This record gives sequence, structure tokens and C-alpha cells, in this order.
Amino acid sequence: QVQLVESGGGLVQAGGSLRLSCVASGSIFSIGRMGWYRQAPGKERELVARITTRGRTEYADSVKGRFTISRDNAENTVDLHMNSLKPEDTAVYFCAAEPITYYARTRLETDNLWGPGTQVTVSS
Repeated sequence: QVQLVESGGGLVQAGGSLRLSCVASGSIFSIGRMGWYRQAPGKERELVARITTRGRTEYADSVKGRFTISRDNAENTVDLHMNSLKPEDTAVYFCAAEPITYYARTRLETDNLWGPGTQVTVSS
């Protein structure tokens, strides 16, 4: 019924840049906060950045000043611009909608939704 799909991951050298994009599709009624999380091998998933519908942002200390999150409420998209990438930024990056409200047959449902993830690899 609804899904999030990420794009833009890849391999980049340290100091380089990447832009991740995520689009929500389906029978969407509304989306609350949208965000990006990441999970490196052997580590727990952690918050990278998130943004409210009004544009208020929150960043992990490790990415402040290097990453910028933005969203387009009309298009149901959220982007993550990553600059000055470091090898420790290597992880699978997941888009999240917290929450998403959508039409499910005859009623509205509300859930937190995750995308399948996109790999970001930063070489030293």
C-alpha cells in the first residue's frame, strides 16, 4: 500500500560527496517526521538526521556540519546531502517515515515505515 524507496548510494573516496534520496509512494494521507538512519556491520542502527514537516532538523553529532537533510512535503521526498565523507560513514542508510498515515481499504492506518536501505561505502 505504501513504501519508501531510497536511491543514491554508492562508493566514494574519503572527502567526497553523495546525495541520498527517498520517495514515499502509495495511498498516502500524511507523513510526520522523515529521517535517515544507518547501520554499519556489527553495529546497531543509529539516527543520522531527521526533519519535521515544518523543517525543524536534528542531526547526529558525528555528521553535524557535513550532512544536510531536506524534504519536499508536496512530493513526499526526503534527501540527505553528505559532504566530507569519512570511512566511518560507511553503512547501509535507511529512510524512515515516523509515522506515515495511509488509506487501507476503508480506513486510515498509521505506522512507522522504513525503506529497504541503500549502501554507502567510503574508501580511505
